[in-house]
Amino acid sequence: MRPAIDWLWPLAATVLWAGSFPLAAAPCSKPVYLTFDTGHMAVAPLIAEVLARQQVKVTFFAAHEKTRQGDGTMGQHWAPWWQARAAEGHAFASHTWDHAYWRADVQEGGVQKFQIRPSAGAQAGQTLTWTAQEYCSNLNQAAQRLQAMTGQAPLPLFRAPGGKTSPRLIEAARQCGFAHVGWADAGFLGDELPSGTYPNMQLLKQSLQRIRAGDILMAHLGIWSRQDPWAPAVLEPLIVGLKARGLCFATLREHPAYRDWIRQQPLQLPVLPDSRQ
Repeated sequence: MRPAIDWLWPLAATVLWAGSFPLAAAPCSKPVYLTFDTGHMAVAPLIAEVLARQQVKVTFFAAHEKTRQGDGTMGQHWAPWWQARAAEGHAFASHTWDHAYWRADVQEGGVQKFQIRPSAGAQAGQTLTWTAQEYCSNLNQAAQRLQAMTGQAPLPLFRAPGGKTSPRLIEAARQCGFAHVGWADAGFLGDELPSGTYPNMQLLKQSLQRIRAGDILMAHLGIWSRQDPWAPAVLEPLIVGLKARGLCFATLREHPAYRDWIRQQPLQLPVLPDSRQ
């Protein structure tokens, strides 16, 4: 019996070959939309190398999270990294400033509010009650910092941490200019799962089998809890494998569900000095 890993060797050889030559641009008729949420950032430079080598543009959703190196994902240490990604043509959007998880809708004095638990910032781990205005302010803070670092306006989109929302939260965010973006079932790339139970080879094989044109894909710029990092080990074989199936990559600027909103509802943000966080 052949070892289970044997199926991967032709694909690995393709990766090495493909990385040796510039890839010709072609019309993107069967797109998938690769997105990254922020994380500990240790693998971010390696992810950027893969994206550049494969000439793939993605959408980054950013919150100001703790990092292994530097002063947080959107601090001064990582600002040049974000600026370089903007120069390469990637897109950016808010992930809330404090990586703030929605927990529940609540009513206080007849006012619609939200139970929120940030996982970053001074109130990390606390359960808070925010008004719609306070939630929008947190969305805007991340967007403003992205604009200060990249020199370009972020997309009028956001992703709630964990993808946790309610219809009322989505509508409140929409009223202040942000449309919510989730991901396809097949687009959950599994980098948050324990590597002992979900090894990289298994996640890669599953993704290559399940992903279809039109899917929004989601991974992170580093996951603290995963022992065997998903990126970049899975990222390049996944990109090459999807390309071999005739799929291509686009940012959410081109997504049919969002492109009209993006064009019609641009964020109007003040230009902040780069030192502000």
